[in-house]
Amino acid sequence: MPFFNDVYDVVKSIPPGHVMSYGRVAMMAGKPRAARMVGWALHTNPDNATIPCHRVVFRDGSLASGFAFGGPGEQRRLLESEGIEFTNERVPQKFFL
Repeated sequence: MPFFNDVYDVVKSIPPGHVMSYGRVAMMAGKPRAARMVGWALHTNPDNATIPCHRVVFRDGSLASGFAFGGPGEQRRLLESEGIEFTNERVPQKFFL
């Protein structure tokens, strides 16, 4: 799907140590109201080694319970390995693009 490829391109542009919300990824991929489709695209991520889907979080900074590559514990571990800190189980806004 062309939209999925656009999502992957946006997610590849998120630098280590930063996150982006599903809604912002959708907006940057050209479909501002397609945050759920972003989730679907990331759940079917064909190459999690080059498409860092762990850098996409909910707008309140919480993690998706259905993180497809090891669950929310693995997503948090990956984010913390990039220097992202958590406050009350959420990524603070200072880490958002």
